[in-house]
Amino acid sequence: MAKLYFHYSTMNAGKSTLLLQASYNYIERGMTTHLMTAAHDNRAGMGRIASRIGIGSEAATFTPETDLFAEIEAKRTDCTFIDEAQFLTEAQVWQLARAVDDLSVPVMCYGLRVDFQGRLFPGSAALLALADEMREVRTICHCGKKATMVVRKDDQGRVLTEGAQVQIGGNESYVSLCRRHWREATGG
Repeated sequence: MAKLYFHYSTMNAGKSTLLLQASYNYIERGMTTHLMTAAHDNRAGMGRIASRIGIGSEAATFTPETDLFAEIEAKRTDCTFIDEAQFLTEAQVWQLARAVDDLSVPVMCYGLRVDFQGRLFPGSAALLALADEMREVRTICHCGKKATMVVRKDDQGRVLTEGAQVQIGGNESYVSLCRRHWREATGG
């Protein structure tokens, strides 16, 4: 039975690695997959999903205007994988749910749960509400506790508490922390 899955975590938890491994498992068994990622996140190159450990794959891209139901219906693959799912709109999450329900295509979404201010991303909020199954991908804070939050730093290493919700970056901009250390770092 097809389901809508949401695998979520903070930065640098291995979400893209898990996505690529799951896609590989389908392909290894003779099935087809459709990989998609946010068009504005081009850290690995346009239309590419890549992991910090060095593996990657080409992917279609989506923008807020992309009709994901139509994309999935046109591809007719055995499973659709969405990276950077926090950048989905609420309407797109409903489109994914419709693809699961009406086309019987499993959809596996991977993304951040909260931003650097501790607020849900719109796509993540919709996935938390609509996903059939959710899985937290765990990573750790420098203290060894589970990291559930992320801070954004400027080029001088100072923690930022204001700014646009979306700013593409990696280890140079973001650090995953436990809630206690996030509160200490942000003054929260």
